[in-house]
Amino acid sequence: MTKLLAFLTTEPNDPFILYALATEYNTLNDTEQAFYYYLKLVEEHPGYVGTYYHLGKLYEKHQQSEKAIEIYQLGMENARQKGNRHAFSELQGAYNHATGLDYEDD
Repeated sequence: MTKLLAFLTTEPNDPFILYALATEYNTLNDTEQAFYYYLKLVEEHPGYVGTYYHLGKLYEKHQQSEKAIEIYQLGMENARQKGNRHAFSELQGAYNHATGLDYEDD
């Protein structure tokens, strides 16, 4: 964590460093900092599509389904614009799960 924070001081606009910090804070259950860095990424680096899945899952973890669904939709839009089919598919699966559309036939 210390190294990531040091990298951030030299490269404050590097989306990978912001993403790594958000993920690390999320792993440490420091929700406030995880939200801070994920939301900073969405605002300042909307094309960094990996953010949306993890931010949506964090919202779901904290029973904020509507915000999660909004983030998944935003992420799918950005993934589509970038032509990132893999990210789009993952986000669509998360969106379907969050909205209850991923039901299975018995």
